[in-house]
Amino acid sequence: MTTAHLDAMKAQVPEVAELLRTMATPTRLLLLCQIAQGEPSVADLERDLGLRQPGLSQQLAELRRFDLVKTRRESRSIHYSIADPRVRTLLGALHAIFCGDGSGLPALGVEPASASPAPDAARTPGTQAARFARVTR
Repeated sequence: MTTAHLDAMKAQVPEVAELLRTMATPTRLLLLCQIAQGEPSVADLERDLGLRQPGLSQQLAELRRFDLVKTRRESRSIHYSIADPRVRTLLGALHAIFCGDGSGLPALGVEPASASPAPDAARTPGTQAARFARVTR
């Protein structure tokens, strides 16, 4: 790796870390996966994800604040969509790693997650690998 390449990578690390930090809460990640499937309204998200309005609004505000999602008003409804194409790419990679067969990722040196949890994981809450929504384009 050249010094120029390393310097360029170092310059990007803070931005990448901030993007990952913003995405790295279970609720926000779940919201992004759901939003990537289409253009759901707040009511759709509340119903489909079982989230209550105050917490949902707080998480959506955080995603808007970092420009990861954008809104569109239709009558009295607010609809959400992915605003940052990097988010769509990351969600696609996460889906391939954790939910897909992992094909197309050998250059990253990533092993796909097992499709079925380990026997102990099935009995212990919170130990199963996350499942990500398939991102469509």
